[in-house]
Amino acid sequence: MKIVKAAMVLVVSWLLVSVSFAQDKGEVKVVPSGPFTLDECVKTALENNPILKAEEWESTAARARMNQARGKRWPSLSAVGGYKHYVDDQALIPSRFNGDKRAFGDDFFSADLVLSLPLFTGGRLVNEIKAAELLRKSAEHQLARTRERLVFNVSSLFFSILSQRYVIDSLRFSERALHEHLKKVDQLISVHKAAQVDRLRTEVRIADLEQTLSRENNVLEIQRRALANTMGIKETQNPLRIQGKLAHEEEAVPQLHPVILQALSERDDYLGLREVVEAQAKKVSAARAGYWPTVTLQGSYGRRWVTNPTETPPGADESEDVGQVATLLNIPLFQGGQVRARVHEERAKLDAARERLRNLELRIRLEVRTALLNIGSAQERINATEKAVEQARESLRIEQEKYQLGKGSIIDVLDAQSALLNAQTNYYRSLADYRT
Repeated sequence: MKIVKAAMVLVVSWLLVSVSFAQDKGEVKVVPSGPFTLDECVKTALENNPILKAEEWESTAARARMNQARGKRWPSLSAVGGYKHYVDDQALIPSRFNGDKRAFGDDFFSADLVLSLPLFTGGRLVNEIKAAELLRKSAEHQLARTRERLVFNVSSLFFSILSQRYVIDSLRFSERALHEHLKKVDQLISVHKAAQVDRLRTEVRIADLEQTLSRENNVLEIQRRALANTMGIKETQNPLRIQGKLAHEEEAVPQLHPVILQALSERDDYLGLREVVEAQAKKVSAARAGYWPTVTLQGSYGRRWVTNPTETPPGADESEDVGQVATLLNIPLFQGGQVRARVHEERAKLDAARERLRNLELRIRLEVRTALLNIGSAQERINATEKAVEQARESLRIEQEKYQLGKGSIIDVLDAQSALLNAQTNYYRSLADYRT
């Protein structure tokens, strides 16, 4: 019995570790039952979206690259070991004084601790550090911009789904209304007040509505799956359920120029790209440092061993301690044009980055102008379509009464029903456009 309990504990522990490991690997999470509000959708997306997670890792990598650049300014300490074989006999160590007794041999082993410190690099290290710091800031801005895009995409899909549900409700309402109208047509036909063709025309319109309803249901399903993917979750057989309202709160459209200035000063993609340009300028300066000499302080301490010495005078040891401190000057005299080519490369990258920044500024100006125009247009469309819905509903009521009294045609009734459906569809989609 104790063995069975122990086995059960092991199995449960293994399952818990497996689940934890699966989550750590970033596997897609299953969607909860819901329904989700907009805030819950956004929160879930910020926690699970794979693109956002990738940007977070990119930001972490940029911070690591910055630390690597900073580390180059510090001394480096390493352990160095080696073996050397000489054709002619060599002394174990250089002579320290006249009459110094040393061992001689052909095979030597060495082990040293080597300390190296860059004293002057022509500004290369400083500019590389500044470039890495700017790129780290750029990565953080890119991460913030990805979050903003994610919130926008989730909101857009959320309100599109709400709008699509209202459109489907309107289609179903129209379908029920036409079925009720078909019953009235049958009653009029039975008393010879309507023709059989009226029934056929109504059935054709119902069939067309059923086809449209099937298509719009497919669109709704695709939107739900797109929202689930954006939220970084995996749908089960039950569709993703959301809850919310398409409310319309009319607001004043802001002035163009202040909004453009605000966008250029606050948009993270623009700020990040501007820092990329500044970082690239630092890389140009770092490349120019290749023309300058470098000065390095170097020190080492270790031990030398000779194996099978060919000569060992009395008092000489087969191993000795050695140490040195040196200042090394490296002057680049000829490198085959590598430094010049690298400077030209970095300058070309700098010009390219500046053009991308200019292109982004133009695009931001266009996006701001377009967004403000869309806001005003959406408000006008909402007001217009809201009135159109009321007018279409009243027109349908009048045409139905005229038809029942024998003073109207079935075509007028069907056209009025279609006009009401179109007005409702335009109204709900205008609400969704305004919210996104």
